[in-house]
Amino acid sequence: MSGAHSDLSITPPADSERTESQQKKQASSAADVSQSLSTQGQDGSPGGIGAGGGTFGARMLSSDRNVFEHNAWDHVEPDSDHYEYAEQQIRMHREHPVPEEERELYNAKPASFWDSFYANNQNKFFKDRHWLRVEFSELFTWTDDRISADEKPDSNKDSSATESASTAKNGTASALNVSNVPLDSKFRIMEVGCGAGNAVFPMLADIRDPRLFVYACDYSKTAIDVVKANEAYDTSRCKAFVWDLSSTEIPEDVEPESVDIMLMIFVFSALHPGQWSQAVDNAYRVLKPGGILLFRDYGRNDLTQLRFKKSRLLDSNFYIRGDGTRVYFFTNDELDEIFGKMFTIEQNAIDRRLLVNRKRELKMYRVWLQAKFRKPVIAADRDQISA
Repeated sequence: MSGAHSDLSITPPADSERTESQQKKQASSAADVSQSLSTQGQDGSPGGIGAGGGTFGARMLSSDRNVFEHNAWDHVEPDSDHYEYAEQQIRMHREHPVPEEERELYNAKPASFWDSFYANNQNKFFKDRHWLRVEFSELFTWTDDRISADEKPDSNKDSSATESASTAKNGTASALNVSNVPLDSKFRIMEVGCGAGNAVFPMLADIRDPRLFVYACDYSKTAIDVVKANEAYDTSRCKAFVWDLSSTEIPEDVEPESVDIMLMIFVFSALHPGQWSQAVDNAYRVLKPGGILLFRDYGRNDLTQLRFKKSRLLDSNFYIRGDGTRVYFFTNDELDEIFGKMFTIEQNAIDRRLLVNRKRELKMYRVWLQAKFRKPVIAADRDQISA
């Protein structure tokens, strides 16, 4: 799967992460749901701390009179006008779906549309996802990333000696996040739907620990070609390959139960609902017991969904964009149902943002879902769960 993009305007589609990056100084950043409930009372999307030290998610709208004072507001529940507009749009979509004779075109070979997308855009469309450090700290907190890739630690040293050496080099022990990963093993991160590598390459640059190894897969061969052509692609730290998340087989490059973290960013929405079960099963098979799946995707009634024109609805809440790529819009309850049978749900949050066009006095509501699914340490019987 490819990291999906969003039809942010009526004209050419724009990437949801790109819009997120552009708005980030103003918009919220969804983070730990438990922090949200305890500190802000929101529905799972508090602010986080950005690289520059600023707090996201703190621009709260106290009065409708102030709505056009800024370009974006956090955690704003849509008003009655928006819900009325949403009902009208969804009704229009249902009355004017994709013609029956055209539906198989989009469902038969979905990867071909992503091939065309990356052939046209290469690595010029998406912004690098530096926000991962804020949203998904699990990608980084397993290591003391002060260890450089060319200073490989001695695997014969015990952990106390390693901690002491790190302390001497970097400061006090309390300031460090000392790794619990054995020095002679690899920590494996697998991104499904890696696209042009906008998550993979920032991770490789930020995490200098030589134990890191990243699998980067996508069902677009063109996307994988773009990743491999990047000058930062290093086969000693990363392997890119073509794989369909909904395949009946896990990748031949990945051993069962060998992945510590799986990353799915705007990826699951590209699947047909009939493929969800197989995709979840695949994620379960490659993750280690205790491994975690980090997930971010489109929420129901997001601006992207409501701005679709006629003849774009393939199935309930499942659409095609102008370039032929597919996108589904989820609810939190659906994510509970889809992933909860096999995974422990540690987070299932909603990130709401109100974007404002002050000149035209327009209000635009964005909705994203963010979740963390943990594979139980005592692995469940997949066949028994399916039954």
